[in-house]
This record gives sequence, C-alpha cells and structure tokens, in this order.
Amino acid sequence: MSARRTAVRAGTAIALAGAPVCLLCPTPASAGTAAAGTARGDTVAFTIRDERITESSGLAASALHPGVVYTHNDSGGVPKVYALGPDGRVVAVLTLAGAGARDWEAMAIGKDGRGRPAIFVADIGDNLGGAWPYVTVYRITEPTRLVSRTLPATRFRIKYEDGPRNAETMMINPRTNRLYIVSKLFGGKIYEAPARLRTGGFNVLRKVGDAPAIATDGAFAPDGRTCVIRTYFGARLYSVGADGRPGKTIESLGVPAQKQGESVTYTADGRSLLVGSEGRNQPVYRLPLPERARPAPAPSPGKAAGAGKDATDGRLDSADTRMALFLALGITAAVGYGLVRRRR
Repeated sequence: MSARRTAVRAGTAIALAGAPVCLLCPTPASAGTAAAGTARGDTVAFTIRDERITESSGLAASALHPGVVYTHNDSGGVPKVYALGPDGRVVAVLTLAGAGARDWEAMAIGKDGRGRPAIFVADIGDNLGGAWPYVTVYRITEPTRLVSRTLPATRFRIKYEDGPRNAETMMINPRTNRLYIVSKLFGGKIYEAPARLRTGGFNVLRKVGDAPAIATDGAFAPDGRTCVIRTYFGARLYSVGADGRPGKTIESLGVPAQKQGESVTYTADGRSLLVGSEGRNQPVYRLPLPERARPAPAPSPGKAAGAGKDATDGRLDSADTRMALFLALGITAAVGYGLVRRRR
C-alpha cells in the first residue's frame, strides 16, 4: 500500500488511555529496529538499494536460481518483477507483457500449465473496500536464464464468493499448486481458488478459514508442511492440513519494526523467513523458524541404501542372518517331506 493511501487510512483511529491510537497503521521505523531484530536472532539478509524499487510489496524465493529473491512495486507502477541477488542488487528485470499494474500486493512461486516453476503476481489490492468487481493474478514462467527481458503473462480473473474485498496476501501450496488469497482488515478470511485456474471467465474463491487481522502477506513453505501469514505487527505460523489448507496455529512470531512491512517469503531451504517493507533502501530481515517448523532432515545415503542391512558394512545383521537360516531350514524340511510322501 502506498504512503499516500496509508495517510488516508491513518484517519481510522481510536482513543486509548486518552490518546489517539491508529490500529490500522504500520509500526513506524525506529532506531531500535536493528536491536530488536538481534534480540530474536534476526539478521539483515540484504538491503534493497535500487531507485526503481520504492514500494516493495511482495517477496518470493526463486525455484531455479540459488540466492535469488523476486520482488515488485505496489500500485501505480509498471508490470515489472525485479530479481534480487544475495546482496540485494537487481540482477534482472522481468517485464510482464499484456499485464496491468493497478495495485500489485503479493507474489508467489508455483507451477505453470506444463509443470515448470512460475512466478505469480497478485493485482488484488482494493483500498476502497469493494470498488473493483474482480481482481487479477498474472503468471509468467520462471526463466532458466536470468537476464532482463519481456515475458508473456497469463491472466486469471478472480472473484470472491461473498463479494469484492481488499487483500494483500496470496499464497500457493507447492504440493497442490492451489492458490489462496487472504482478505485484509478485521475479520480476515482465507479464500481458496479452484484446483485449476482458468483463463476464461472468472475463478471464484471460497472461504476456507480465518486469518489474522490486517494481513499484509503470506507464503507456503517449500515442502508444503507449513505456511505463514504476516501483519504489520507480527506473523502467525500454521501447519498445513491433509487437504492442503492452512490448519492449526503452530506459533505466533515477532517481526522487526519496519517502516511498512508488507512482504514475507520462506528461504529456499525452508529454514527461515524473509520479511521486507515498502520504502526506499529498506532492509530485508531473515527470521529463523522454530525447530519444529523446519524441514525434516533427509535420511543419510547409508541408511537409505542399507535398509535391512548393517549401514556400516552392508552385511546382513545377526537377526537377519538367523531369520534367513530358519527360512532355509523350513523350506528344506518341507521339500524333503514332500519327496517322502511321493515315494509312498
């Protein structure tokens, strides 16, 4: 959301202890930001220092290019996705041909119609609370060679089953490739898209769960086991159910104080979150996830290859040897008994 719209929104305030407090405004940046992050083990992953990126409103870790994170500007810009290197510098600009950029608010990595990694961008902001009869999600196939270029965009028009609403959060389950959008403001809801998006007509999203108030972004983990929804003030980590939807809350997480925190994604290894903010020269923080929310360690090659064997030398262990001997004796006895009966 742009700074000018934030100023309008800031008029919604209540009196608390005799002083007006804006519940809908982002936490202002302060000198204590870095210290607060350090106290939780957060670190600055990189800082976005590019004059073209002034309203970073979405983040997505690349599926093809290690260390690369994509971002985009908010409203009133051009339909461009910026690929950031590990140092926060722009390494490529991807322009979406045939796309508009009315109010881009989120992005996620999913798959295209052929199962290739794809970048989805959500033009889903509606600050007038229902002025737009439908919103739009665009998809481009993630390029295998990362250079600035123009790519054809596929357009999906979106409607909600209960009417238009403002939203700034889009997530894609990597296991099912199903898209979810979370509405903003109080009484937030999670909306699920059809299993397969269509380019003709409208894709109607249906409510499947509740969400935190003032949700500004969200993401699924790369392994699909968990997901996160953030707000200006914190984040909520969820398990993902067998149905692929956000399920039970695992833990509430603190986030560093940011100018206008509107983006989150998992790191490619699924062990941390990256959280960003609108504004110029903004840091992107790395937040370590709690141990129970991290990916399960892969089995070692020795154990995987040595199932039923001693993993140290590949030989059958003593229990397996005894079992094999008993089976051999049993088979020999059965065969011998059969021969004796046949002679009789």
